[in-house]
Amino acid sequence: MRPLITVLATALLAACAVGPEHVRPSMAVPETFEGVIAPDATAATSTAAPAVTDTAFWQAFGDPQLNALVDDTLAANHDLRIALARYDRANALLRGTRFDQFPTIDASGTAASNRASADQAPGVPRDARATDSFDIGIGASWELDLFGRVRRSVEAGRADVAASADDLRALQVAIVGEVATAYLDLRGLQERLRVATENAGNQQHTLALVEARRNAGQDSDFDSARASAQAASTASRIPGLEAEIAVATRRIAVLTGRTPDALRAQLSVARALPAVPRSIDPGTPADVLRLRPDVSAAEHRLHSATARVGVATADLFPRLTLGGLIGSQAGDIDALFGRDSETRLVALGIDWSFLDIGRVRARIAAADADASMELARYQQTVLRALEDTGNALVRFDRAHDADVELERAARDSARAAQLARMRFDAGGTSLLEVLDAERTQLQAEDAFAAGRTRTATDAVGLYRALAGGWPQSLPARETAGMR
Repeated sequence: MRPLITVLATALLAACAVGPEHVRPSMAVPETFEGVIAPDATAATSTAAPAVTDTAFWQAFGDPQLNALVDDTLAANHDLRIALARYDRANALLRGTRFDQFPTIDASGTAASNRASADQAPGVPRDARATDSFDIGIGASWELDLFGRVRRSVEAGRADVAASADDLRALQVAIVGEVATAYLDLRGLQERLRVATENAGNQQHTLALVEARRNAGQDSDFDSARASAQAASTASRIPGLEAEIAVATRRIAVLTGRTPDALRAQLSVARALPAVPRSIDPGTPADVLRLRPDVSAAEHRLHSATARVGVATADLFPRLTLGGLIGSQAGDIDALFGRDSETRLVALGIDWSFLDIGRVRARIAAADADASMELARYQQTVLRALEDTGNALVRFDRAHDADVELERAARDSARAAQLARMRFDAGGTSLLEVLDAERTQLQAEDAFAAGRTRTATDAVGLYRALAGGWPQSLPARETAGMR
């Protein structure tokens, strides 16, 4: 027995984990994003919002209602609860795999009474053919992880758990971004509804004036029809905007885990669009890649696939299992734990699939292919992250430039419409010029409202691409009732 223990101890000390070690892939990335000036290059960038790190991005809009909606979403969104359940499942599987590193212990006991027939025991009296037996024992078995099969399994499970955690973070990014976008769209639609309603009122006033002039014989039916058509066209915008507002309200309610109509009263009160930072410092591409949960999840999945190559490779080597049993066996229950009833067993088992080497090597080749696939997926995820961030930066930067021109157009068109109506009242211009000025005013003011909304949602898109500033907030865990 002592030589066996010595050999096992030596083998365990020399044990190694077969298969490749995971190394983070290196990829060449630019030092800065194209078109973004380094923070220390100009003082003008000091007014930029800081790169997203620890601050929840939605708070940068300064809207308490948006903050409350996001908090509700993080706590009650059902998609996030699904992702949390996947994370909990991965954790549970990892705990199960870790138990493979330790001996498996079980206990058993039997009590039996047996009577042989006269034919089975000829010549033996009836009472002597009856026997009782009692035994009880504790057994243990332990796989000696000489070649790292179990350790690689644990390593892969740990990477799977980390990937599931990153998937949860990535879903938080997507869903919080969707809530913020829907909320900003709602406020933008309410502003566009205000513009349409106000312009419809102005055009109704013009129509009333034209009809009064027609009744006085100053204008024709043709002028009245044109003014009526334009007023009706503007009024037709209102139902469509009201429908879009209802759709956005329902979307927000469902994202926060509520029934579709739960927030109708709360969100029906129109509010101005929140202020948007003039610029947002994205940091460096390396910072973005460090913060992006999808990049982190892809790396963890590559790590898991690499570890599973080691799991498959370990089948090339013998699998040793140490087993033991200690117990007591007796024909009388009173003698069950007596000195002479003691039983014990120590065994070393060897399982080696060397005769099935073809299937083993096929599994290794499949694991290698999985690792290659995850490497390519990681590299593609990195490139897409850089692409998403670069695109979001360009959109956000250009949106501000467009807003400047749209604001000027809205202001000038409103002034032109006012002057046209004053000149028309004084008889200095035709109705056609008034109608054209009012139509231009509506288009310009609506475009400005839509542009400001687009700029706000582009800011959310940029924050989503940067993927930072996420608090450790998890949805509530709920256990399904068992039947």
